[in-house]
Amino acid sequence: MKKILLTILIFACIIVAGLFWIRFQQQDTDITKTQTKVGFILNGTVNDHSWGESHYNGMEKSAEELNLNVFYKENVPEDENSVAVMEELISDGCKIIICNSFGYGTWELQCAQNHPDVSFFHATGVEESDNLATYFGRIYQMRYLSGIVAGLQTETNEIGYVAAMPIAEVNRGINAFALGVRLVNPDATVYVKWSNSWVGEEENGQATRELISEHNIDVLAIHNDAMSPLEIADENKIWTIGYNVDNSQRLPDTYLTAPVWNWEKFYEPRILECLQGKFRGIHYWEGVETGIVDLAPFTKNVKQGTAEKVEQERKRLMDGTFDVFYGPIVDNEGNVRVKEGQSMTDSAMLNDFFWYVEGVVVDEN
Repeated sequence: MKKILLTILIFACIIVAGLFWIRFQQQDTDITKTQTKVGFILNGTVNDHSWGESHYNGMEKSAEELNLNVFYKENVPEDENSVAVMEELISDGCKIIICNSFGYGTWELQCAQNHPDVSFFHATGVEESDNLATYFGRIYQMRYLSGIVAGLQTETNEIGYVAAMPIAEVNRGINAFALGVRLVNPDATVYVKWSNSWVGEEENGQATRELISEHNIDVLAIHNDAMSPLEIADENKIWTIGYNVDNSQRLPDTYLTAPVWNWEKFYEPRILECLQGKFRGIHYWEGVETGIVDLAPFTKNVKQGTAEKVEQERKRLMDGTFDVFYGPIVDNEGNVRVKEGQSMTDSAMLNDFFWYVEGVVVDEN
């Protein structure tokens, strides 16, 4: 009899606990019934076919799911003038502020300190506080895979790479790309030209023309947010690897693939946490396993056999048995930077990447 009563009591406790859990979950979800204002600051535009558009697409999907009213501010300077834009958004009732470029860091931190009741997110940033989170995805993993595509595609073994500026984020991408290239084609060289601009079409276009005139390049990759390098390469019948979004329909004759973003994979869960009062001022750096980064579908231009090699390496990234910067890794001056059996730390990859792997030649002029 006692056993029966004990069983009934345990069963009743389970039911009660289940009801409490369901109610808790409903409360968490019901928070989206009230519309929340979000301020989104971009260094470019929402229809740039690149970085800005990738964030816009992800945010719009998240806004639909979470009942958000998003105020987009485009072409905001990455200097002290951005503070006034953030203040305006907060005055308009925005409870969440998002800045999508590295250069906003100092000013967003300042604004966050002045508004502890507002949640701030900074893309590609490095400084966080109680109400400021920084975030990025391990896009270098997709650059590594796209490097495999380039290494198998090239016939001249001279690959061009138009890069915005020599910061750790960009250097990390260059090196990951080159490691992918050299995995399948150790004779290939990656030539890097700085444009010193993320969004400037003229600056990035000029860097592209210089690469093409100085080297026998037949594949071009980019780490910037401009379309001009892809368009110039297309005009010169050079294969292209894009960035941020899939532009294959705009460049059907030369486009191969691109490392791309699925920002809703980050925005939706993180903003829901804000609404639930669970914001965390930490640094998020999410990889291929979360879906935040991906490789655009291969076009008809990609050589046969490439997909199989890329998939093989993607599986290693997915199951955690491998990451791009596992040793041995030698730099372009012959120094061993990562020994066999070792790997770079996240801190080193994020903050101290100011060297280049074997096979990279940086054009400084």
